[in-house]
Amino acid sequence: MTIKEQYLKAYDQQLRTDAETPSAVDVTRMGPLRLVTFAGGRGFITYQDLDGVGGLTAVVNQALEHFRSNPDITEVEWKTRGHDHAPGLHEALIANGFTPDDTESIMVGPLEALCQDAPLPDGVSLRKVAGSDDVRAMSAMADEAFGEAVSTRQADALIARLARNDGMELWVAEVGGRMVSTGRLEPVPNTDFAGIWGGATLEAFRGRGIYRALTAARACSALAQGKTLVHSDSTEFSRPILERSGLLKVSTTTPYNWKR
Repeated sequence: MTIKEQYLKAYDQQLRTDAETPSAVDVTRMGPLRLVTFAGGRGFITYQDLDGVGGLTAVVNQALEHFRSNPDITEVEWKTRGHDHAPGLHEALIANGFTPDDTESIMVGPLEALCQDAPLPDGVSLRKVAGSDDVRAMSAMADEAFGEAVSTRQADALIARLARNDGMELWVAEVGGRMVSTGRLEPVPNTDFAGIWGGATLEAFRGRGIYRALTAARACSALAQGKTLVHSDSTEFSRPILERSGLLKVSTTTPYNWKR
């Protein structure tokens, strides 16, 4: 078994479980599916595999009906993985009103590698944030970095997560007191993994090594907690940075979204 195959096996066995959704308000099982409800009216559908599952159009419809019946749910994400054997799933999702979003790379590798060769650029400082005002400022900056309208939903969800003290860490990079980059660390209980999520850097500050330094800080924090592996769903902006640090692209993931 190659190292890439070992990483993918660890990802499937350790992370495609309840460990994937630590902030869930509710989880309902429907066959192999896990139907997850998050705060803020968001539904999420995931699973370890769909081997042997037939009639996928009906399966997708039944899963979606679980969320349709709850008027508080305004959107649902079905998370697919490129290495799964699920013929007809794309067509079944489209038939039920889901639309695919951008495909991202599933990256896995050793945490230790991320802690090396990541000097902090001049004039940049890094810190963890936890206060409500900082979290709201961080979330607004991330929306700006992605070219989206500022929304309070993500900030509200993060503040609620911090109140649960479930291990999540929020990090920012600042230049002259201004937040310019952000990222989230998610140590996964009872696994070898920590997740690196939510990476966003303002366009004017990209290409300076700021995100790389922020990633290293999160990785070192996870390593100090006894984690050995890191995983991340990466856009084409962050994938090359992670590859240069020894992470491997083990598969892809494509979210399919439904909105009420």
